[in-house]
Amino acid sequence: MYKFSGSLKALFLYIKQKRRKKIKEKNKKIRINNETMEEEKIASIVEPLIENMGYQLVRIKMIGGDHNILQIMAEKEDGTLVISDCSKISRVLSPVMDIEDLISDKYRLEVSSPGIDRPLVRIIDFERNIGLEAKIELREILADRKNFRGLIEGTQDNEVLLKMEIDGYDERQIIGIPFEKISLAKLIMTDDLISLANNN
Repeated sequence: MYKFSGSLKALFLYIKQKRRKKIKEKNKKIRINNETMEEEKIASIVEPLIENMGYQLVRIKMIGGDHNILQIMAEKEDGTLVISDCSKISRVLSPVMDIEDLISDKYRLEVSSPGIDRPLVRIIDFERNIGLEAKIELREILADRKNFRGLIEGTQDNEVLLKMEIDGYDERQIIGIPFEKISLAKLIMTDDLISLANNN
């Protein structure tokens, strides 16, 4: 059997690590969305615009009722967004949305931050919120269930690690949930989350 030299092994290890890093960087940009076709069309216009401004799109939602509201949830790369950012985004998007004319009815544009009990839409959102409680809904059944709730333990190999109660075990177990199977995910409002928000 042929044996690799030390330098060749190091080269293979370097290539493997570089490939993993490239995949991880790509996965960081993937956004979970549960949007309608109309919302996806709006997102295709909004997302590149706000990215050029240094922001990331979190979610787009068209809220009906007596007064239609187009809610655009965004953030900076560090997960923050202040009122001046919302105003800046709104000033850029308003004329573009009027020109594109994707919404037939009258509506009000609302730009906001994700909030405390925020949606978790990218891999990095789970990595930033380790130790906090989240609920996750899947696109398809996994281990006889679609809904999961537990403490975020981090991510590994494009899976979200969740520490949760499982029947038949006395202690909470850590499970891996494939990121691409997640339909919805958000933080749960708990005392720990409120305390963390107040300290920040």
